[in-house]
Amino acid sequence: MLSESFSLENPEMLKFLYATQQAAAKQCLVPERALLQQFLRANVCAAVQSRPKTSATNPQGLPYLPVPKLEDTLAKFLKSVEPHLDSKALARTQALAKEFETGVGPKLQKLLEEHASKKENWLSDWWLQCAYLEYRDPVVVWSSPGLVFPQRKFKSEEDRLVFTSKVISAALTYKNLIDAKKIPTEMAGKMPLDMQQYNKIFGTCRIPGLERDNLSFHPDSRHIVLVIDNEYYKIPVFNKAKEVLSENQILSQIKKCLNEQKGRKIKSAPIGLLSTDKRDNWGKAYAELMSDPKNKASVREIQSSLFTISLDKFMSSDKDDIVTAEHQLIHGGGSKFNAGNRWYDKTLQLVVGNSGINGLTYEHSPAEGGPIAVLTDFIINYVDSNRKENANDVKDLPHPEHLPLYANSSVKEALSVAASNIDALVANLDMNYLHFTKYGKNFIKTQKMSPDSYVQMAIQYAFYRLHKVPGAHYESAQTRLYVHGRTETIRSCSNESVAFAKAMTEGRDEKEKVEKLKAAVNAHKKYVAAAVQGFGVDRHLLGLKLIANANKIPLPELYTDDGYKKSSYMRLSTSNVSSKYDAFMCYGPLVEDGYGCCYNLKNDDLWFGVSSMRSCKETNSEKFKVVLSECLTHMYELLSKHGEPPKSKL
Repeated sequence: MLSESFSLENPEMLKFLYATQQAAAKQCLVPERALLQQFLRANVCAAVQSRPKTSATNPQGLPYLPVPKLEDTLAKFLKSVEPHLDSKALARTQALAKEFETGVGPKLQKLLEEHASKKENWLSDWWLQCAYLEYRDPVVVWSSPGLVFPQRKFKSEEDRLVFTSKVISAALTYKNLIDAKKIPTEMAGKMPLDMQQYNKIFGTCRIPGLERDNLSFHPDSRHIVLVIDNEYYKIPVFNKAKEVLSENQILSQIKKCLNEQKGRKIKSAPIGLLSTDKRDNWGKAYAELMSDPKNKASVREIQSSLFTISLDKFMSSDKDDIVTAEHQLIHGGGSKFNAGNRWYDKTLQLVVGNSGINGLTYEHSPAEGGPIAVLTDFIINYVDSNRKENANDVKDLPHPEHLPLYANSSVKEALSVAASNIDALVANLDMNYLHFTKYGKNFIKTQKMSPDSYVQMAIQYAFYRLHKVPGAHYESAQTRLYVHGRTETIRSCSNESVAFAKAMTEGRDEKEKVEKLKAAVNAHKKYVAAAVQGFGVDRHLLGLKLIANANKIPLPELYTDDGYKKSSYMRLSTSNVSSKYDAFMCYGPLVEDGYGCCYNLKNDDLWFGVSSMRSCKETNSEKFKVVLSECLTHMYELLSKHGEPPKSKL
């Protein structure tokens, strides 16, 4: 698969990639090392030390995901529900938890432990199915994130096409690094993280179905798909000798597709719109679409491609370019713009707009944001440094191929429904962003605080200021210390975070505010340390629920109680996906009356992608952005007076 012009031993590229990956591992996953090691000694030291042997499914010989103790999870759960309940409701939840712990809970725990004893990761298959493949709302807005890259200034269409060829070349270079096993292993201190998600970025596609979807994997694919004005083109990017095409040859392939598209007298229906719709709608339309052998052949080429890259047309907007970029990269702007210029089931979908907007969207089911963020930094660095890893032309240049798609009457009807649904969803999504430039993680570190925990408390504070109530708050923690590790929920809303938010909005004693901030940050750090080890609340309770379903045991009343429902109704959906560049991830909220808030922590500034739904009169992305900025400023002013003194430069 490697071309002669491709250098796997390029020391500068590998050095950059290693630094990027380790930074991503720290930002997205790891709490302070001492806290993590303390937790390891207390909980999973034996599991980590007694690693299984390496195998095809566990090539790194990583430990298996542990099943937490029932009493430990229930204790954490009860503490986490306190901010959301009055005394009467809390007493009821405590009684139900006790009933669960002494009643059916131990039976479910034993069944779960038996299930875990037969699995390398007791959760991973369940999580893939119930969190993603059985999820029936659209992946657009509700599941798939967009990642905004720094905007480019194209002087001409030729300039855009040259840039596009470099982006493709960068992605192929990264794919070659994966295939050659040159991707450095990310570490949490001295502990390696599971790297298998990297193998699923390229060549993976979700396949729509009824009630449940599937995933198809094509890691050895030799082509990509270019999407232009709803037309799909297969571009082979390797010749028969498995040599990667040069950037000039990739550019030539793109131009051939553009010329074909401009000369087409009959335009294809915007079939990509179907992938924006509710999954069951798409599943029905998919069966009809694939009944035509010509469609089936074209769709298989799209699904088996390494990735898609969309050349988007201009999106008119009265907002600034960054807000437009968020919309363009999450949903394409609806049926009148670029929503049909995608195949939203593809894991990796790169986008280059003619206005200079560029970035990607990705289907979330096979991988978390960490590996995607590393890929992002690699692509941006590759383009900005004008690298030419694929500089030499190869022989036997293959030709690109138009992939025709036809819509019969049933498919046309489904397209009409999909267009209406995506346009309504686009109109409902309220996107915004905050580029906070007063300080970044360097200042936070001077205060001896975790930058991630600090920002989580700022988000809590902003929500409380706006809504006068605590917001149940989801933050993603990666559990890649274990084989096939995915995520655990960090429940960022705590008694300490509420006390901090109340002190900041209602109190007068500034030193007390600082102490409450420190307490809130420390409580969050402690939960992070537990979550990354698989000792949070949500995944264990989910496992007990699923094992009850599997054994036809009635659902315990704890799961229908207000304590469980309110603490699991995440009005704040957040994650730390950091990049070295002015890039950030964005996505829709988890619930209609909530916010999405993904952030990039840089040394001296902070980026936030903010979302809410216009249908909810209580939430507003612009207001949240403004208040979040004010809260970050307030916290800085407070710490400047009463926090850690600045270090002497002597």
